[in-house]
Amino acid sequence: MKPLTEHDIRASFVNSTKGEAKRMHVPKDLGDRRWDDLDFLGWTDPAAPDRSYLVIDVEGRLAGIALRRAAQAGRARKTMCSWCLTTHSGDGVSLMTARKAGKSGQLGNSVGVYVCADLQCSLYLRGKKNAGPGSRFHESITLDEQVERMVSGISAFLHRVNS
Repeated sequence: MKPLTEHDIRASFVNSTKGEAKRMHVPKDLGDRRWDDLDFLGWTDPAAPDRSYLVIDVEGRLAGIALRRAAQAGRARKTMCSWCLTTHSGDGVSLMTARKAGKSGQLGNSVGVYVCADLQCSLYLRGKKNAGPGSRFHESITLDEQVERMVSGISAFLHRVNS
């Protein structure tokens, strides 16, 4: 992913008003990110841990999605991320919901997906972050194919937000 600026990020959101995008927390460490290891930028708002954000480049155009993490009771079982297929125990995977874009979202409609709670799927795929023993299984497809599958899943979710 190419490096992003705060302005790029704020202007990219499809399911937030300009005022919401202006008020949202944007990471302060954008200059220190390892952009070559990222396929999208995902982060959680430190002031509101139930809010997360994702920005992805889809066909040369940035698209940002504001997400809400569903409240969950403590889980002992393992759950798999829908995008990167990393298995986490406890609350490592969360139901993230996004208000739909446009009129539908204004009426309260939303869509959801179970994904890594920290939105660090790119790093899990590349082995730069570890979710513990047994969290990643050996796949016969290449890393590029795994990344393509993940980006396709995110793009499909983005399409559901926009439809």
